[in-house]
Amino acid sequence: MTRVPELVDALFLHDPAAVYNRVFVVSAFGGITNKLLEHKKTGSPGIYARFANDDSGAGWVDALRDTADSMCATHAEILTHDGDRERADAFVRDRMEGARACMLDLQRLGSYGHFRIDQQMMTLRELLSGMGEAHSAFVTTLLLQRHGVNARFVDLSGWRDEENPTLADRLTQAMAGIDLSAELPIVTGYAQCSEGLMREYDRGYSEVVFAHLAAQTAASEAIIHKEFHLSSADPKIVGVDAVRKIGRTSYDVADQLSNLGMEAIHPNAARVLRRADVPLRVKHAFEPDDPGTLIGPEGGEANRVEMVTGLPVQAFEVHEPDMVGVKGYDATILQALTRHNLWIVSKQSNANTITHYIDGSLKALRRAEQEVQKTYPNAEISTRALAMVAVIGSDLSEVSVLSQGLQALDAAGVRPLAAQQGLRRIEVQFLLPRDDMDRAVKALHDALVSNAKGKRGAKSGSKGGAQLRVA
Repeated sequence: MTRVPELVDALFLHDPAAVYNRVFVVSAFGGITNKLLEHKKTGSPGIYARFANDDSGAGWVDALRDTADSMCATHAEILTHDGDRERADAFVRDRMEGARACMLDLQRLGSYGHFRIDQQMMTLRELLSGMGEAHSAFVTTLLLQRHGVNARFVDLSGWRDEENPTLADRLTQAMAGIDLSAELPIVTGYAQCSEGLMREYDRGYSEVVFAHLAAQTAASEAIIHKEFHLSSADPKIVGVDAVRKIGRTSYDVADQLSNLGMEAIHPNAARVLRRADVPLRVKHAFEPDDPGTLIGPEGGEANRVEMVTGLPVQAFEVHEPDMVGVKGYDATILQALTRHNLWIVSKQSNANTITHYIDGSLKALRRAEQEVQKTYPNAEISTRALAMVAVIGSDLSEVSVLSQGLQALDAAGVRPLAAQQGLRRIEVQFLLPRDDMDRAVKALHDALVSNAKGKRGAKSGSKGGAQLRVA
């Protein structure tokens, strides 16, 4: 979204005849949500985290001021007209002052023992998060209007709204009265609703809003715009010339990618689109004439490896000879991992050992380990850092991925510690030392993609905006 001037040129000014009959759902500008909440990767505190942990108030006030300055600096580079910049500055001031007043009120209430502000912290988190999407939607609307597009700012964030509607009602109310044939709605990727999107999806809410809006408007197609094509591997690992655009794939594959942190689309969003029978397309935002990759029920070409990707994981292994023939061990481990908010990527088990491959903090994993050890004091529990490299395709039933993959890894001097393949033949997983992850991705991609039929050149990349094309 930070490249929104280029986005406007590519998506709207490139073909003026195709501007309308679309709904454009936006995320926040790059880095803004990190400043509003906390840094997604490093955990560095933003406004919310500082308020939650700082009783004095000085930290979060400074963070709020710094975030407001960053938002204004961002749109100052995007908007070229002084009047538009002034309107955007006023928008940021209004939202930030409103948030500051709410937080001061919460702080005052917290000074009285009868009130527990922790009950309102999730509400505050939602309020702050929605400010990022509201800002980018407002700025994008101003930019489009300056280019002669009849854009309409659609704010789903519930700012100063006394109601608390369901998500469906919020979307219905927002879209009422909009003439899609003559107006282009620019919609916030966050929606305030009674379900509480952050409680359910945390920062994956924009894709969920996008999917529900596509289903509710009966869109002919849902499109996610990325900086690059959805492709067969990371070009930084296998080389720009080696990667291929996937072209067509299934929602099953999209689910596997989400499970591995690829974020092609949030699994809950994919579920909504699948049930509504709305196909999803992932496009290169700056190559508007390229059809991109279509994700739908039909899936991609059979017997073709579509992607090779890797993920650092922690192998959480519980070995207990007494578990043979006894029920309940797996349930206890799952409950502990769930309580400590650890993402289970995959698992393996045999008669006396259960291994979960986890994506999460080592600190949380140690707490889960202590909990399981307390329940099963005789169990041997170990945790070690590994990498999971997955080979994925819509239908791999006739491809000897496991045997070919093992041969390719052996030829590259990589020794896998474990491998597994499900009966659905959508994915094969190789577990190996973490330092060998990139080498394994390249070896498997070279053997199963580069040397296979149907070469397609493309690049992979990160998430950008999204649109709905309405029939």
